[in-house]
Amino acid sequence: MKVVEERLDYLPGKKRFIFQRSDIFTFSMDAVLLAKFASLPKQPGKIIDLCAGSGAIPLLLSQRTRARVDAVEIQKVLYDLFKKSVEYNGLEQQIYPLHQDILQLEEEVSWGSYDLVTCNPPYFPVTKNHYYNSNEQLSYARHEIACTLEDIVKISSRLLNFNGKFSIVHRPERVVEILTLMERYQVEPKRLQYVHPRKNKEANIVLVEGVRGGKKGLITLPPIIVYGEGNSYLKEFKEYYEQ
Repeated sequence: MKVVEERLDYLPGKKRFIFQRSDIFTFSMDAVLLAKFASLPKQPGKIIDLCAGSGAIPLLLSQRTRARVDAVEIQKVLYDLFKKSVEYNGLEQQIYPLHQDILQLEEEVSWGSYDLVTCNPPYFPVTKNHYYNSNEQLSYARHEIACTLEDIVKISSRLLNFNGKFSIVHRPERVVEILTLMERYQVEPKRLQYVHPRKNKEANIVLVEGVRGGKKGLITLPPIIVYGEGNSYLKEFKEYYEQ
């Protein structure tokens, strides 16, 4: 039987540590970019992260704010890693991991009380073209098994206070769906930014933020370009990503 060992990694910027395992989904660039993109509330503020995984987004947000950060993760193995990271970084008085299904959040949260909801959700709907991975943890991370995109937007709207913000990272091919769902659930899209692997390549990441009950008016920010020549980060991206 193969023994899988936990490892302790730095998050970009090397100010926070995160426990991970090589056999399950680890944090990605998407999570880091969302943590930098999200508009933080005024102090003290209250934040919740959905589909938290091993906690990369809450851990990174804690570098930018002193606001309380609740975070929900359905998978026990990821929740345990997340909780361990919170304790290792000494953030027990700021970050509060919750082991729960976001569809069953009733007693654990105060609805309509959050200034910011963040989410790096599963990207792929469950269809005949997108099959489950044999690894259950990877399946939950990549496919909409536990919740759909509509579930996430609907629940985020319920969690937000008036003028609270919802920030999500996703695939560009689903941006129309994201914007439509946000408007359906009274979260007005306000900021959008595409991320391109290279200058001459199509975007492969999109960041979107909306305001609960906000006025109409969507702006598209300048694109983020990741790589220059070869496989090296562009200087501007490296400075942004690793600060």
